[in-house]
Order: sequence, then structure tokens, then C-alpha cells
Amino acid sequence: MSEDKQTPENGASGPRPEEIRFFGTTWVDHSAHYGLRRAGLAVGALAAAVAGAFVLRFAYQGLQVAAVGGLVNTLVILMFAICSAIAFARTWEGFGRRPVDQAREDSLKSLKAIGFIGGLLAYFLRCFLEAPGEKLRREEYETALARHEKRRGTRTGNPARRKKPKRP
Repeated sequence: MSEDKQTPENGASGPRPEEIRFFGTTWVDHSAHYGLRRAGLAVGALAAAVAGAFVLRFAYQGLQVAAVGGLVNTLVILMFAICSAIAFARTWEGFGRRPVDQAREDSLKSLKAIGFIGGLLAYFLRCFLEAPGEKLRREEYETALARHEKRRGTRTGNPARRKKPKRP
């Protein structure tokens, strides 16, 4: 979340919403063809998942042509299935909360790359609910706005300009 900064458009201070990939800050008020962007992202994620599945199918057929054996074929299928399930779960969880341990998330990048189909399917499904990550960012943004308003509301102006109370 951005700290309190002057916005160039109106000169008002306050927190700025965090941008979401493919949506920018249009998730705040659902402007600038927000619905079309969500639909486009859903279609794109599904198309990429289908294309990835075809690539994996061709790779599996290559293993069959090479006659590497049933055990290797089974292990490859299990590896992609498990990695896709983990990638789906981690991606889906990432839409609702920030990672507690960033080092652990970084160590799972290769696993997520292998299970990319699961991550793409998570994006596809999440687009039916909201922009991926919108709920998390909206909660953070509203919290920051409330905190900013509370701080601004307690201020009464320049303390040096206050009138001093008269002593009896």
C-alpha cells in the first residue's frame, strides 16, 4: 500500500490504491471497462491453460515414443498433477492474503512454474468473483483510508496559530 502522498490530479493527500496487474487502479471504482478486462483475463487465462495442456500432452507423447516405461510416465503425470494442485492452492490463497514468509514463497516459484496450469486455472476462476487480488487490496486500501481520515480528523490546524487560553 502506498503511503500518504500528494496526488497530482487534485492535490489531495491520502493513501493511493495499489495497482493490480491488467487492471491498474480501476478496481477501486470499476471504471474503464473493468468488466471487459475481467472477462478478457478469464478468457486469456483459460486459453493459456488449454495451450499449456496441449504442450504437456505433446511432451507426454514424446515420452511414449521414447518408450521410457510405465513408471516414468506415471511419475511425470503425478508430478504435473501435484505441482498443478499446489500452484492452484497457493495462487488462490495469494488472492486473499499476503504471504507470511516471503522466502518460502520464493522457494516455491519453481514448483509453481511446473504447475503453471493450476495457477492459470486459479486466475480463470477468480475472474468470475473479482479482479484477482481485489478483495485483499480493497481491505488494505479501506483500512488505510480510515486510518488517514482518523489522523486528519484529530488535527485542528497549525498549533502555533492557536489562541492561548487566558489565565485568571
